[in-house]
Amino acid sequence: MKTNMAESRTAETGSDIEIDEIITGNLSKYTAFPPGYYGQAKKGHLVFDACFESGNLGRVDYITEFEYDLFIRPDTCNPRFRVWFNFSVENVKESQVSTIYVEYLAVLLLKKLFVN
Repeated sequence: MKTNMAESRTAETGSDIEIDEIITGNLSKYTAFPPGYYGQAKKGHLVFDACFESGNLGRVDYITEFEYDLFIRPDTCNPRFRVWFNFSVENVKESQVSTIYVEYLAVLLLKKLFVN
């Protein structure tokens, strides 16, 4: 049984909105603040950027102070696959350790294993 990629993504997310409609452009100097934080960015509040040639970071979700979910935007000429990622991270404290999960890439790779 063949399924449309868009239909599968909609079913996986449980919504009527396709992932590609949510992630439409690159992030430009996006600062990931903790929930409820207002004010200037402090050292250690990571700043993500993909607003350059070959950048493809579409969204960043703050999980904890040291964990972030990143969502990769599809290639312009090949919207089906996301096999690479390119972005920059700034405003890091000295000896700061953070965990970055590239979520969407993993979902697509796992999904390919289970398609009939």
